[in-house]
This record gives sequence, C-alpha cells and structure tokens, in this order.
Amino acid sequence: MTFDPKAHGLINPYALMRAVPSFTLTSTDIQHGEPLPKETYGAFGNASPQLSWADFPAETKSFAVTCYDPDAPTGSGFWHWAVANIPAATTSLPSGAGAPDSTLLPEGAITLPNEMREPAFTGAAPPEGTGVHHYWFAVHALSVPHIDIDPQATPAALGFTMRDVTLARAVIVATGEYQGE
Repeated sequence: MTFDPKAHGLINPYALMRAVPSFTLTSTDIQHGEPLPKETYGAFGNASPQLSWADFPAETKSFAVTCYDPDAPTGSGFWHWAVANIPAATTSLPSGAGAPDSTLLPEGAITLPNEMREPAFTGAAPPEGTGVHHYWFAVHALSVPHIDIDPQATPAALGFTMRDVTLARAVIVATGEYQGE
C-alpha cells in the first residue's frame, strides 16, 4: 500500500527530495495514522517498533531506517532514530532494535546519534500543549551496499548522503500526544 501524506492532511518531510517509488512497510507495533503504543514513549520504555519490509527494488544493496517528527516545536523537527548500512538481506527489525548498544541490529549496521546525541532510538515525548505529533518511520532502499558516513554524523547528514542513492522509500506515519509526567 502506498502512503499518500496529502490524503491524510500532512506535510511530507520527503517532498523536497527526489521523488522515488514506494514499497511495502508493515509493523506489528505501529499502524498508519494510529497512536504509538506506550512502549515507544520515552517515559514508558523507549522501545523502537518492529518493522518489516518487502517489494523493494531488486537492485537494492542496503537499507537505512529513520524516524522523524516534523511537528516538534523546534523549527527543525526532531530526529528520533537513524540506522544506516542495513544489509539488503535484512527485511525486518524486531521491537527494541533501537536500544543503546543493541545486539538486534544486523552486523555492519550503524546507529547515528539522534537529537539527544545518543546512538539509539529515543521515544516519543511531545511537550504539553503541542497537539498531535506525526512520527515518520521510513525505510530507504539504497543502490549502494554501504553509506560512507561518520558514525557521529547527524540524521540530516545521512539524508543528504542518501539523496542520490535512494531507489525507493516506504513509510508508516504513527501519531503521538503529550502523555503527562
């Protein structure tokens, strides 16, 4: 299923990037337009959701996974997670793969620092009064087996580095709201 952000009234953070086809992205933990489970919130577990992907281009040589909240009241959004150099043979990540020093990521994958400067998934934590946030979980199919990027680089730098080697992108957008103290 292709996800159309405009049909859901959302601004697509990938709209200014080169248009690429979509492929199938599913999860046992999150669904399009549905609230994130409590475990994915910073105060309740900080667990990255399970993700599975299929129907990507045959010429895919690696993947990157990102999670971005364009609704964060920062003027530049908030990067929750960025993993590069996932081998093409990997077609899923289990729940919790984004934990610090995770052993659930495939060999060779690197997790870049998120906005908290931690090489891990940082869960949702919308500030009070900021309304519904949209969490863009994306899997990027790449035409190269390895992205040459400094492991301390930002997720935005990863996006720039992937710009010309992205073959296709699959997205699930889940929602989150302030959960109290």
